[in-house]
Amino acid sequence: MKLYDSGVYMVNGKIAGEAQAQPSLNKEEARKNTIAYGILKEHNTSGNMEKLQIKFDKLTSHDITFVGIIQTARASGLERFPVPYVLTNCHNSLCAVGGTINEDDHMFGLTCAKKYGGVYVPPHQAVIHQFAREMLACGGQMILGSDSHTRYGALGTMAVGEGGPELVKQLLSQTYDINMPQVVAVYLTGSPRPGVGPQDVALAIIGKVFANGYVKNKVMEFVGPGVASLSADFRIGIDVMTTETTCLSSIWQTDEVIEEFYEIHGRKQDYKELKPGETAYYDGCVEIDLGEIKPMIAMPFHPSNTYTIDELKANLDDILAEVEKKAAVSLDNKIPFTLRDKVIDGKLYVEQGIIAGCAGGGFENICAAADILRGRSIGSDAFTLSVYPASTPIYMELAKNGVLADLLATGAVVKTAFCGPCFGAGDTPANNAFSIRHTTRNFPNREGSKIQNGQISSVALMDARSIAATAANKGFLTSAEEYEGEYKGQKYFFDSTIYENRVFDSKGIADPSVDIRFGPNIKDWPKMPPLSENLLLKVVSEIHDPVTTTDELIPSGETSSYRSNPLGLAEFALSRKDPAYVGRAKEIQKAEKAIEAGEDPVTAVPELAVILAAVGEAYPGAAEHLGIGSTIFAVKPGDGSAREQAASCQKVLGGWANIANEYATKRYRSNLINWGMLPFLIKEGELPFANGDYLFFPAIRQEVQEKAGVIKGYVVRKEGLKEFDVTLGELTDDEREIILKGCLINYNAV
Repeated sequence: MKLYDSGVYMVNGKIAGEAQAQPSLNKEEARKNTIAYGILKEHNTSGNMEKLQIKFDKLTSHDITFVGIIQTARASGLERFPVPYVLTNCHNSLCAVGGTINEDDHMFGLTCAKKYGGVYVPPHQAVIHQFAREMLACGGQMILGSDSHTRYGALGTMAVGEGGPELVKQLLSQTYDINMPQVVAVYLTGSPRPGVGPQDVALAIIGKVFANGYVKNKVMEFVGPGVASLSADFRIGIDVMTTETTCLSSIWQTDEVIEEFYEIHGRKQDYKELKPGETAYYDGCVEIDLGEIKPMIAMPFHPSNTYTIDELKANLDDILAEVEKKAAVSLDNKIPFTLRDKVIDGKLYVEQGIIAGCAGGGFENICAAADILRGRSIGSDAFTLSVYPASTPIYMELAKNGVLADLLATGAVVKTAFCGPCFGAGDTPANNAFSIRHTTRNFPNREGSKIQNGQISSVALMDARSIAATAANKGFLTSAEEYEGEYKGQKYFFDSTIYENRVFDSKGIADPSVDIRFGPNIKDWPKMPPLSENLLLKVVSEIHDPVTTTDELIPSGETSSYRSNPLGLAEFALSRKDPAYVGRAKEIQKAEKAIEAGEDPVTAVPELAVILAAVGEAYPGAAEHLGIGSTIFAVKPGDGSAREQAASCQKVLGGWANIANEYATKRYRSNLINWGMLPFLIKEGELPFANGDYLFFPAIRQEVQEKAGVIKGYVVRKEGLKEFDVTLGELTDDEREIILKGCLINYNAV
């Protein structure tokens, strides 16, 4: 795999570096010939291709996010869904996890789909992204989803996963505002060797580009002769994992293979041939010979921690020692972690295999796994294997072609379409257990273990084929290349009957007479004040991990049962990273509540007496127009999920800012902004404050209004104020107004 140091031209299907190419067009004209540029241009409403204002064709959300999105939009005057909006129920599918009844949210979703003119997919029918592939994707269109793995580029649909507030904007006929992103070619040649699946290719790419940020916030455009060697399912399996590179979106050239996909699904008219122009310019290039990719494994605790399985087996002790070192950082040395106790006679033993969700639950992945396992047994020891088809139509076809029976005969368990294993609401391993999964992520504790209770398990990501080979070897890690049998290559037949029978589709017709059904755990957002003239923030958490995931900011799993209760969910914020955070944030929030009630904040928080005296000495009168809240520092927060709760939970606890060296993803920074939080940046290596310090930002409202490049802050101590600088990065005028008004709800208040 090769990364180009500079931009490249693609001329008549061949890649050449800038120095070697002899293009017929200049760079700026050739940029317009990428597939991505053409789709973005068609959806841009600004008239300026440098400053995009995008309107999407369709929206999609699942049941961890759609309640908050609709509640926010309702508070802003929503009357009907202006574009098709699909509400799937694939995350909180279980009736009760964590103490609330999830079915209440499902009934909320169904009644909202009726009232506002949407589509409702009941639990266990399809995971969000498989339904979108089967029923929503269209060539040349754009889809916005409130799940980070919203990726349908292989089908010719440019899709973006964002936090809920960005969907709210679309529901209110507003736009998605971004600078024109750079476009990076992923140039494929060759064809995969037997035993190599889409997850292997995806992990190889992630391992190459994540740490160096090569495609961060860019569009990955898959082109080249190697694309033709891949089936639609194979392309989809690579595509969905591009989220883990931190790219903005993805798009692929399309051909008769994708046309057949649409035809199989009864939507041939939605196919569109997409390919770059004769001369196209890309801002970078990842060149991949598919034939060189071997079965891969991403060791704990990140999808980019990649090795070939052969490499791991050949250097087992050294690599496991390296994993221990990384785990010590990820887990803050709070609990001992090792995988070396899994080594038996020189072989690595795993206790669990999972093939599931939007990445692993595809038809071809499951059929290939069944081919490897057919006639074998997973054994009667600790190892278990669970398979989750991504949709009921896939499940039905597996039943019809005999694959379901083949899997069950081995001792594997085949379950319904459910995203639970991906985020800790299903198949949580035992303490100290090791799980291998064809799913999307392997962040710390994401699989459901609870470090605060002394329970730790871990996940490695692998392709379904090597998971099946390991299962056939009764839990001892095995590469699918060791399987010498044949793959049947079963043909897929899509049966839409189950959707016709069970999915509610309003056909875009709203029925205002429908009453929304609220469960007792569905709460409105608390009132949020506008940004004050001056701001005093207490640092209530300090995180120095290289990257902080959204799962560490607000845990997934059983906590998600409070997803519709802003204050209830906020009680879990940072609980696995900094259990004291909530208490610290709530303590300083008492001061802001006192101010709102017309009371003295010092009465609520006595330690403020010294702090306010120091501020008053330097800035007389500042206390008369002062907001008081909390902030956290993290080196690089926001990798992972698009869940807006990572930001909103801080906000409802009185958070007014994050301070970071860099934001891991655009979507997390957007979530901060849309919840009225200041996305401060501070230079790496400059940290003049510590956990527990107070920071004062005089005239912060004016600084935001006047687009100050550098903002002066002060660490407040008894002996006086110590100056430091922060910046806000680029903000649109609308984003500034959202921050000034306190949140998107206030911005759209009617």
